[in-house]
Amino acid sequence: MVDPHHVAHWYPTAAYLYVLWLDALALAWEYLRRHPDYRLDWLRHHRRPQVAQDAAHRWGLRLLEDPALDARDAHPAWLPGHDAVVQLHPDADPPPDAAAFAFWNIPGHKQLLHDGQGLALIARRPGHCARFALAPGLEDGMAVAYAYRGGRATAPALDLASDTAQAGPRPTPAALLELHTLQALDATLAGASLREVADGLFGADAVAADWHADGDLRARVRRLVRRGNALMRGGYRRLAQLSPLGKGRFASTAKRP
Repeated sequence: MVDPHHVAHWYPTAAYLYVLWLDALALAWEYLRRHPDYRLDWLRHHRRPQVAQDAAHRWGLRLLEDPALDARDAHPAWLPGHDAVVQLHPDADPPPDAAAFAFWNIPGHKQLLHDGQGLALIARRPGHCARFALAPGLEDGMAVAYAYRGGRATAPALDLASDTAQAGPRPTPAALLELHTLQALDATLAGASLREVADGLFGADAVAADWHADGDLRARVRRLVRRGNALMRGGYRRLAQLSPLGKGRFASTAKRP
């Protein structure tokens, strides 16, 4: 039986359903915000701008973000370079049929923020997240040019002019893996045992039938816990396309469960 002391926030799987629609940068934030050292840096430094900036850079951010905010409400300002971010510039020599920047025609929930370097725009809808860096001087209705990193030749941002209603896609196995990983990570951070984690993720009936010392269910939970710790303790940097973390203060000290 699951100890009620451990289940206050991690036990209801429904609380993690938003994870199914997060992109790589949002997932990186979900793992980083759970890191005990990051949370300590936030408590110590977020009210001291210069110190906070130095601390943020060590984590791959321009500015520290409140770890109490999940990816639906947080605005983490990652250091630049991610291929998912499309740069929007005023088109200096537009053709007659040039696409125009039309902020209010962009479908989905929009977030416009200053990330410490410039204006950033995030537009979210089920199964889709578009991220943009807005160049100075770009105004609504102005002809816009798109710039991409990573050698991409296509222009996925152009479909923002259309607000066609679409049914949300089914969650992918990869998205379900992230949901289970974050739930297992929260459970272990709260002090839950592997069996308690299994009970919360897969149900008491499955645990009663399949929980054995060398069973597949136990091995699966162990892998989820190990994966969550690895992503929290530096692996999130791969999701955010940041350089790997060197050995030192933030290197993983987690033991295999």
